[in-house]
Amino acid sequence: RPRQKPYKLHADKGYDYRRCRAHLSRRGILVRIARRGVESSERLGRHRWVVERTHSWLAGFGKLRIRFERRLDTHYALLKLAFSLICL
Repeated sequence: RPRQKPYKLHADKGYDYRRCRAHLSRRGILVRIARRGVESSERLGRHRWVVERTHSWLAGFGKLRIRFERRLDTHYALLKLAFSLICL
């Protein structure tokens, strides 16, 4: 399936930079970024996106926050265990 560019981008105040807005505008993507000091966080920050929420859950597992395991299979097993605990 060919890749498609998004129609609109929603972002929080951390992405409120002129270069971010200019880059998205050049690509023809509508920008919906909260402005620092102007808009309240209640309008754009109402929903916590699935990816951000999952990363915050995984950050609760100390071994996964910083990868100490040298072997990939051990790290992958710990990752599967963490996801199993999150789903449980």
